[in-house]
Amino acid sequence: MKKPCIIIAGPTAVGKTELAVGLAKEINGAVISADSMQVYKGMNIGSAKITPDEMQNVDHYLIDELDPKDEFNVVIFQQMAKKAMEKIYAKGQIPIIAGGTGFYIQALLRDIDFAETGNVPSLRSRYEKIAAEKGAEALHELLKQKDPAAASLIHYNDVKRVIRALEYNEETGYAISEHNEEQKVKESPYTFAYFVITDDRQILYDRINKRVDKMMQSGLLEEVTCLKERGMTAGDVSMKGIGYREFFPYFEGKTTLQETVEKIKQDTRHFAKRQITWFKREKDVIWFNRQDYDNDTSLILKWMINKWNEITERDTNE
Repeated sequence: MKKPCIIIAGPTAVGKTELAVGLAKEINGAVISADSMQVYKGMNIGSAKITPDEMQNVDHYLIDELDPKDEFNVVIFQQMAKKAMEKIYAKGQIPIIAGGTGFYIQALLRDIDFAETGNVPSLRSRYEKIAAEKGAEALHELLKQKDPAAASLIHYNDVKRVIRALEYNEETGYAISEHNEEQKVKESPYTFAYFVITDDRQILYDRINKRVDKMMQSGLLEEVTCLKERGMTAGDVSMKGIGYREFFPYFEGKTTLQETVEKIKQDTRHFAKRQITWFKREKDVIWFNRQDYDNDTSLILKWMINKWNEITERDTNE
């Protein structure tokens, strides 16, 4: 039989963390974070990282595992998440992958095979130089010319993934979008439930705005300042996340603090919209809107457990 796993995905600030912990307690599960920022130590406020109290004694993986200077990408995530899953299975638990980085989730769930590329330092340096000298949009325009399908799915601010797509194209002669489409249709090696949480758009946006205000009150500026003083720069992968990258123009005197905060809110809202678009393209997804359950966590958890039982029973009988 295929091993079990549950996905809890959705846009930022929709409430994935609370549901993942609640579900883990009900079904003897452990949580794997599918977030590109929470894996870094010392990046707690801007990443909305779960606190020890919020974990409620539920085991969490891929939280506070890397230094902000370390590289982290979809390939590394896939490797780390697989190791975490083996530890969870060894304990007789069910892995619950929770987060909003859709590409990470897809890579793990479909066991996507990433071709060995990206091993030509001069190639990466050339693209990084273009981004530094001409800007992220110029680099993205280059991808549009070589792989329009990939460019339509990757935001120009996601320089890391833009470079990855360009590298793949130049090293293999093929479009990474074609490779990814081939991998997406692979049958998953897991028995899984892929839940995607949504909420009414304005409610979600209001929650995002309030959360950013709370982050500032909790010391976000001080957190990013501390990281900068430790030697982190706008070029580091960890500093490209929303809630961090927006501060570097402020440090250079190009924007005010108020403008920086508004930019974080705007970028986060846009990111939430892109996340929803991504998950709409995924197959085998079980969608639900929090308002359909009066935003009652206990009702949502009961419904999720019933759905999970239906899936496992179906797969057992097949």
